[in-house]
Amino acid sequence: MMPPYYIIHTITYLCRIARPQEIASKYHSLATMSSGKDSGVTGIGRNADIAYAIPECPVTKIRTPYVPSEKDLEAVPNPGTPRANIAPTTATPSGTTKDNWAGSHSHQSVLHQHCAFWDPDGDDIVWPRDTYLGFRAIGFGIILSVMSMVLIHGAFSWTTMGGMVPDPLFRIYLKNMYLCKHGSDTGTYDSEGRFVPQKFEEFFTKYGDGEKVSKKQILEGVSAQRCAADFFGWTAEALEWTVTYLLLWPEDGILRKEDVRRVYDGSIFPEMARRRAAKGKEN
Repeated sequence: MMPPYYIIHTITYLCRIARPQEIASKYHSLATMSSGKDSGVTGIGRNADIAYAIPECPVTKIRTPYVPSEKDLEAVPNPGTPRANIAPTTATPSGTTKDNWAGSHSHQSVLHQHCAFWDPDGDDIVWPRDTYLGFRAIGFGIILSVMSMVLIHGAFSWTTMGGMVPDPLFRIYLKNMYLCKHGSDTGTYDSEGRFVPQKFEEFFTKYGDGEKVSKKQILEGVSAQRCAADFFGWTAEALEWTVTYLLLWPEDGILRKEDVRRVYDGSIFPEMARRRAAKGKEN
């Protein structure tokens, strides 16, 4: 298990006002490579006439957006259109079909699905105890589970109440979970809790190799997406990626796109709980 100081290090890194020096040096090198006459980098196929990078703005060359190929568009048409109840990618155009996840959760938004594991009785209300037990079930220790419970319910309970009076029991009402959308994030969830394939793919295209991201690339990506003066968003996004990394804990330090996608739609949580329970019985 990664020590708690990693979380502090992550937040400290993201709250720095100055951009990393290596990014500044990239800007300079790219700017000097062009005479300013270049028309820019364009897309492919039906996107061939769309200029998504110009030398006069070097960051557009450093952070290239997701430009779907013809094959990608056949698998996931209109990737910029939010999907209400599935989280598709070109590799999984129907979302998560394992254990009929997408079918059995078709009545829930993708954000709701992400939270469903922590609602074991299915009443759309998550109690602090549910969150604690859920984190314990997927392998988190007592301290991190308590921290997660306090941070999540402290930050989001009042928002999901849908009124001015806070809940003294700090429950989270999943029907209003979409109200907890915060800034400085990837944009994969829209303001209504739907899944936007374009935004999901874009994080891996801009900051990784399109299929995976390293710890350093995650830090660069989260830092690059910060909105001005959005201290809550900065912190929330840093903590969310930290928890995702701790949960998946890849041996090679690389997060795969498919694993992250399954975190977004929540399908990976019950699977991890089953694995841990089975492992506990063996021991």
